[in-house]
Amino acid sequence: VQLQASGGGLVQAGGSLRLSCAASRSILSMPAMNWYRQAPGCQRELVAGIKSDGRTNYADSVKDRFTIARDTTYNTMYLEMNNVKPEDTAVYYCNAYYMFKNYWGQGTLVTVSS
Repeated sequence: VQLQASGGGLVQAGGSLRLSCAASRSILSMPAMNWYRQAPGCQRELVAGIKSDGRTNYADSVKDRFTIARDTTYNTMYLEMNNVKPEDTAVYYCNAYYMFKNYWGQGTLVTVSS
């Protein structure tokens, strides 16, 4: 499985950004897909996840601001980021769990200016 993340960039605090993660195969059978992020000098952390049945989970720091979704027609997962804050600055990685393995995209940089 190959994952291609895109959509990162520079955004002002309070603004919005949408990240995309395109998969090389059908995501219908993937039990879980996630977004992680890693800020400079910090460990990679889970931002949001979505299960095959549509259940979602979020880190407390992004609840009510970020929304994770997936479109099985286009085999793509999204992360809608609203009211972004400087502390959201990080490289964002998409992740998929499939056939007992974890797969990672290459990461997309999000920079939030104050």
